[in-house]
Amino acid sequence: MIKNLLFDLGGVIMDIERRNCVAAFEALGLPDADSFFGEYSQQGPFMALEEGMISVDEFHNRMRGYFPHTVSDSEIDDAFLRFLTGIPQHRLKALRQLRRRFGIYLLSNTNEIMWLSMIADEFTKEGLTREDYFDGMVTSFNAKALKPDTRIFNYACDTLGIRPDETLFIDDSQRNLDSAAALGFNTLLVKPGEEFAENIAKYLSE
Repeated sequence: MIKNLLFDLGGVIMDIERRNCVAAFEALGLPDADSFFGEYSQQGPFMALEEGMISVDEFHNRMRGYFPHTVSDSEIDDAFLRFLTGIPQHRLKALRQLRRRFGIYLLSNTNEIMWLSMIADEFTKEGLTREDYFDGMVTSFNAKALKPDTRIFNYACDTLGIRPDETLFIDDSQRNLDSAAALGFNTLLVKPGEEFAENIAKYLSE
């Protein structure tokens, strides 16, 4: 019996556009910017930041070493935030409606720069805050682990007080879903262009 819904953020709740971020860093002068960004995970200092291995200040300092000229912290952050395009308001409404029936939780590979700025801001569109939509949240930079590492799923269970067999994990990466399924989670894939609310409704009706 499904009691909890555990959501990925980017690509499920929040729309993302990798190409925007790559283009912004290329315009800023970062050589081979494309190599730092995968479809579902980052590389180099970006990965270290999302895994909580370095601080934001350390991230800025490491990134400056890749540029052939001086760049500011805000320039780096502004380019990085271009990865996110926003949360459509109908998805916020869907989260509120689902929370009447299920425990609603978040498990995201993300970083402190995005988490404290645009991600937080996008959840205020209905006059609420991010914390008003979830019964609990786990981020990779706090867990010190990245999906699909099983450590982050075990951390989520311990921190959120949820059981895999009672939880439906919703993600846009099959690799992440496979890792969760191996631990006993129920899983649901959200492909590009799909809406999580429709996929969940179909899953529960089967």
